[in-house]
Amino acid sequence: MSRLELNDKTKVQSTVDELYESMERRLNAGQTEICPIDLVSSFLKACKAQSCGKCTPCRIGLATLEKLFDDCLDGKATLETLKLIKRTAESVYTSADCAIGYEAGRMAVKAINAFYDDFVSHIEKGTCIGVSNSVPCRNSCPAGVDIPGYVSLVEAGRYADAVRILRKDNPLPVTCALICEHPCEAKCRRTFVDAPINIRGLKRYAVDNAGEVLVPKRMDLTGKKIAIVGGGPAGLTAAYYLALMGHDITVFEEKKHLGGMLRYGIPAYRLPRERLDHDINDILSVGGITVKHGVRIGSELPVSELKKDYDAVYITIGAHTDKKLGLEGEDAEGVISAVDMLRAIGDDVYPDYSGQDIVVVGGGNVAMDVARSSIRLGAKSVKIVYRRRKDDMTALPEEVAGAIEEGCEVMELYAPVKIEKDENGKAVALWAKPQIIGTYAWGRPKPVNSDKPEVRIACDKVLVAIGQNIDSKDFECEGIPVKRGNLCAGNDCSFREIDGVFAGGDCVTGPATVIKAIAAGKVAAANIDAYLGFDHRLSTDVEVPVAKVSDREPCGRVNMVERPAEERKNDFKLMECGMCEAEAKQEAGRCLRCDKFGLGGFREGRKDRW
Repeated sequence: MSRLELNDKTKVQSTVDELYESMERRLNAGQTEICPIDLVSSFLKACKAQSCGKCTPCRIGLATLEKLFDDCLDGKATLETLKLIKRTAESVYTSADCAIGYEAGRMAVKAINAFYDDFVSHIEKGTCIGVSNSVPCRNSCPAGVDIPGYVSLVEAGRYADAVRILRKDNPLPVTCALICEHPCEAKCRRTFVDAPINIRGLKRYAVDNAGEVLVPKRMDLTGKKIAIVGGGPAGLTAAYYLALMGHDITVFEEKKHLGGMLRYGIPAYRLPRERLDHDINDILSVGGITVKHGVRIGSELPVSELKKDYDAVYITIGAHTDKKLGLEGEDAEGVISAVDMLRAIGDDVYPDYSGQDIVVVGGGNVAMDVARSSIRLGAKSVKIVYRRRKDDMTALPEEVAGAIEEGCEVMELYAPVKIEKDENGKAVALWAKPQIIGTYAWGRPKPVNSDKPEVRIACDKVLVAIGQNIDSKDFECEGIPVKRGNLCAGNDCSFREIDGVFAGGDCVTGPATVIKAIAAGKVAAANIDAYLGFDHRLSTDVEVPVAKVSDREPCGRVNMVERPAEERKNDFKLMECGMCEAEAKQEAGRCLRCDKFGLGGFREGRKDRW
């Protein structure tokens, strides 16, 4: 055998690896409002650099595509160039020998179809469409919260002012500090250096340490009356802003308490009821908001009657009905929808699962909520049955990890087939068919049946958490446009067909996140105000600290931690621990202040709608 040596990395290889890691971070934090043509052009250049150049499609085709894209960006192209780009891309896509050329051609074809108007704009005007907001975290927040502003206030120790900045765009700061899915962090430019800032964690520190922060005073009363159907996050947000504008608000809530899915869909170990009530009480403290519980709009009180008594109506009923599995035996005793279980817990009715074997069907955050709640309700075992891989779950990774830490077992690639019941009609087992992962569909690989036999999973209860529906039949009967169960309101929350009626939140978009519901309430409030003939502008007198010119050395991110699993799984107390002062100050100090430096500085002096 010949002599061998360890294949140590050369300085060149190490540097290239570091370059790849840096590129990966930049791509992960890439903003949506950048020039899409420039982005695809850069992708083609990277593909050309990676290609071996053996086949003609890569060697000549990619170089040609690169030149054609550069012509578009440099103002040298014509509309005929776009036809040539498409033909060349299709040729590369269909004839390349490897995945490098294949993917480059495929992406170029998709780009010319998806960004056609941007190409034309570059050719005719020399500019790109829609590239405006240069503060990526704020741009990625559906509610448009001034994130750099409140982060800098946390660093300065001005926690009450941080909450005031938050409330300007989000009247549920405590709630979002605990449960927001923080899409802002995915686009944080700090990722280019090391890791995104823990934006939600800093919000949590601010609300925990701000003390009592009074809400702004109402503007002059307008004499206008607005009915809001539903007291969830979208309805509460709209009520808050419209009340501040001086309108009189009546919230019609079917259930005993306000909060919607915040109360009836999120367990207390994630969002304690007293913390939710803190936000709700602050909203009601504005004044001018009347709440009527136990009223079902539609069947008991038609929208047409509301229109007679109110100047505008905002429908935000959420998505509170469950989806069915459609399986044999689903009518068995012990088959419970996640919606029903969490609704009961929301009213402080806690079932006893002591010593029981529980099976949860689903892979979203709601599935994790009912699984982790079952552990806290005394279940002997909890199995989460999911037809795809664990990696394909829509639940947040930390939710899945937390469920596993607390003792839940994830059975991935098992598709439910039927529910077995005994002679008394009680569920005793879920039968599932093992799956194998297949080709992609709708962004995720699709599972298909394997040749393995079905598996019997013995259980005492089956909790179904496969999604939620909207109870829109009564509204459809009144002539409100409905498509596939969703109310068909526009992006401005209005109906073209019905004057003075607006809708937003989950009942329009389908089940979504709390921050998206808040954004819908904010948009509805602005547009209802305009519909009523006003142009109220909300502002805050908080002075944001001056951005410091200093080096930003690479620094580790402060992650949120939870109480030990053996402790937290025994109760419904808040499981997440907040930051200490040193952690908060360090984390806030990592902010690059994109609102003040670079293109973000051009936002200075700009008047926002709010």
